Amino acid sequence: MKKFFVLLITIALGAAALLPVFVNGRSRSQEQSSKAEIQQAIHHDVSPPLRDIPSAVRSAEKKVEKRHLLPTVASQNQQDPVVQGSVAPLVGTTPGLNFAGVGNGDYGFTPNAAPPDTNASVGVTQVVQWVNESYAVFDKITGTIVPGFPKAGNTVWAGFGGGCETNNDGDPIVQYDKANNRWILTQFSVTTTPYLQCVAVSTTPDATGTYNRYSFNYGNQFPDYPKVGVWPDAYYISFNIFTNGVSFAGSKVCAYDGAAMRNNLAATEVCFQLSTAFGGLLPSDLDGSTAPPAGSPNFFLNFGTNSLNLWKFHVNFVTPANSTFTGPTNIPVAAFTVPCSGGGACIPQPTTTQKLDSLGDRLMYRLAYRNSGGVESLVVNHSVAVGTNKKNRITSVRWYELRSPNGTPTVFQQGTLSTVDGIHRWMGSIAMDKVGDIAVGYSASSGSILPSIRYTGRVPTDPLGQMQTENIIQNGGGSQTGGLNRWGDYSSISLDPVDDCTFWYTTEYLKSSGSFNWSTRIASFKFPGCI
Repeated sequence: MKKFFVLLITIALGAAALLPVFVNGRSRSQEQSSKAEIQQAIHHDVSPPLRDIPSAVRSAEKKVEKRHLLPTVASQNQQDPVVQGSVAPLVGTTPGLNFAGVGNGDYGFTPNAAPPDTNASVGVTQVVQWVNESYAVFDKITGTIVPGFPKAGNTVWAGFGGGCETNNDGDPIVQYDKANNRWILTQFSVTTTPYLQCVAVSTTPDATGTYNRYSFNYGNQFPDYPKVGVWPDAYYISFNIFTNGVSFAGSKVCAYDGAAMRNNLAATEVCFQLSTAFGGLLPSDLDGSTAPPAGSPNFFLNFGTNSLNLWKFHVNFVTPANSTFTGPTNIPVAAFTVPCSGGGACIPQPTTTQKLDSLGDRLMYRLAYRNSGGVESLVVNHSVAVGTNKKNRITSVRWYELRSPNGTPTVFQQGTLSTVDGIHRWMGSIAMDKVGDIAVGYSASSGSILPSIRYTGRVPTDPLGQMQTENIIQNGGGSQTGGLNRWGDYSSISLDPVDDCTFWYTTEYLKSSGSFNWSTRIASFKFPGCI
């Protein structure tokens, strides 16, 4: 999990200093970002089979991630013109599995970190879930956990040496490379310096087998909130950089040489550092069996004032200095208000005054890409505040489908989930299946509804910008108390690579009120029109 610093940043910049100057939709200051930073992984090797490695010992110390708020330029106190007000039919999906993930009292696990940073991915036969500070492998057909799991997060780096082996700091991501049938496991090492990103790529489709292991050195640049996108030419990753773990230095985007890492070769990384005007970028992550057009860049996205910002990353591992990172292209969207006075904690719960963190200062993982018959789409979501009365605003999920990201990017559709019932919805994750059905999972809470897990979705024949009425994956059993406001920091929804129809969603909830007692669920479902 993140190193626990007290973030003492006074943002003395005015709105004019934060806003880039746009010319023909591009930021003049960011037309070509800073010179490419090129380095080799500082160490790599091959692990023993993960199933044979005893779990590393987890610390018993209770730790809370310090919240690194990002600068935001989004205007406040605006009406949301795309909030859904009409009642739609219940989301028409077929349920699959719904089973306990790693959490309090499940599989012998006791949380000692908050928030859990819950995420998972699905392969041909397995589901892998990773939370702070452990991960587990499950059978995809039955939902049963593989014997020997969960294991501490740094177990995969046993015998590797350095911070990757000794530190179990979290901010984990697990991904499945569908084109190459490999698992990608990554977390940072930030308890000691230099700050490292630890990356392991499986040698087979079996998540319990051997891994090619790598560490990348970021010196004194704390690589906060890493998010991974799988692309044909590289594994792309984004960070929010904090110099010495304190001063925000802007987002950094990097490309790892995935082909080299799959073959246990020396691996290059190419990075670009953005200015402090930009934070919270996400890399595009490929869904489906159709690759982007040959030579397509990876797309990076964040949000600005009533807009999304799009960058293009062309990596060149033959001549790394020729790599380019250009943008942003500014894409206007419907007006929105950042929740919780800039993205902090304001989500209510029953029977307590403790509010939960909205993570409203950034886009939510993943930025899912799909190429369907030559139509390129990106879907993404973030949290917004609905209502102009500050005391009565409701936090909800704003979602988008963008098209033609490599041409003239357009908002094909956008919407905000309904708030007529007074329930707050946030911490979403969104994806699209092979026929164009869209699903989004999220947390839901209010003064009378315990924090729970829900999802909704739409089919292509639904009116643009409209979602069907939500379904419940797991009702909450308690509120988070003890002065603990951290929630999330993210959740994940992914597509089954076998049928490209089944959605798998995971996030947290509580079985009973308390702190450091979170649990998680893993649930699957599909739309009947996808076969």
